[in-house]
Amino acid sequence: MLRNRATAEGTAAYARRHPGLPGNFRPMLGGLNVSSIGIGTYLGDPDDETDAAYVEAIEAALLGGINLIDTAVNYRFQRGERAVGKVLAELIGSGALRREEVVVATKGGYLTFDGAMPPNPRAWFEEHFVRSGLVGPQDLVEGAHCITPRYLGAMLEMSRSNLGLDTIDIYYLHNPETQLATVARAEFLDRIRRAFEFLERQVDEGKIGVYGTATWNGYRVAASERQYLQMEELVKIAHEIAGRDHHFRVVQLPFNLAMPEALTLANQQLPDRRGTTLRAAVGFGLAVCASASLLQGRLARGLPPIVAEAFEGLSTDAQRAVQFVRSAPGINVALVGMKSAAHVKEILAGAHCPPASIEAFSRLFTPSRSA
Repeated sequence: MLRNRATAEGTAAYARRHPGLPGNFRPMLGGLNVSSIGIGTYLGDPDDETDAAYVEAIEAALLGGINLIDTAVNYRFQRGERAVGKVLAELIGSGALRREEVVVATKGGYLTFDGAMPPNPRAWFEEHFVRSGLVGPQDLVEGAHCITPRYLGAMLEMSRSNLGLDTIDIYYLHNPETQLATVARAEFLDRIRRAFEFLERQVDEGKIGVYGTATWNGYRVAASERQYLQMEELVKIAHEIAGRDHHFRVVQLPFNLAMPEALTLANQQLPDRRGTTLRAAVGFGLAVCASASLLQGRLARGLPPIVAEAFEGLSTDAQRAVQFVRSAPGINVALVGMKSAAHVKEILAGAHCPPASIEAFSRLFTPSRSA
């Protein structure tokens, strides 16, 4: 297990080694210098060929100026984490990278198989999750989602092993709003409280640095929707558990040219008014990592001319789509799923341009509205 975690000194040293990326590194999570672009590891088949492609892409990212990696225990049946772990072990072992220079984020909440789909998934699930007592029938939502402390503990240990890390910098509850499909809101908040209590203990034990919620619908739908998450409620729970020094410090949500709700929809309760999710995150002191920056490649080509006019100096639509995300006020990191070194090279070429000015950015979105 690689010891230590990302530090202010380590990430600052990493940033100094990449001076050709203006505006790329930003303070986040108590002084870490984190790249405005992070590499995601979600897409692809659970096979050796995809593993090799990810290893090449992650290495290119870490050597090229990206020092945040985002993964999850269920991505490609644990293969996503294992590819990350392989690259970290090789680069840190060779001296090309220090553990303190890189921020590693992973997630727990979904059930996962081990490297491949088993011949009999139901029997495998019964053997590994039910008979072991890891998951009870009352714990499982939609046949695939669980956030009990017992289950999260098992997934955290699995992630630490896959990644080869003593400490994971960011640990997310993965799409916790999934629970609201079948669980009443009061019970949901009780489950969140128990999960947060568990995660605070993991911080105390040095297994994670901070924790957060990685969502798909929760923060970008109207308050009347069943899967809606109110940030104020979650922050309040963390504060009640651990006081002002709680470690609920980061959220992840989709944000891109086709899904701008975090900036345009005033669905969150602020102390004196309604506001957008990004405004609320700033107010509550939460960092924001934006997922789906390219909407799984659908925004990498065919963008309207106004986007090129707003973001001058870039040569591809993929670069422009990422520029939109990393230039949005309140976004700390734009996550881009990349499983080829060529894709990493293209995105990093765009990062040689600084983030767009607020005037350029403002041409592309409409004012917020209440919900």
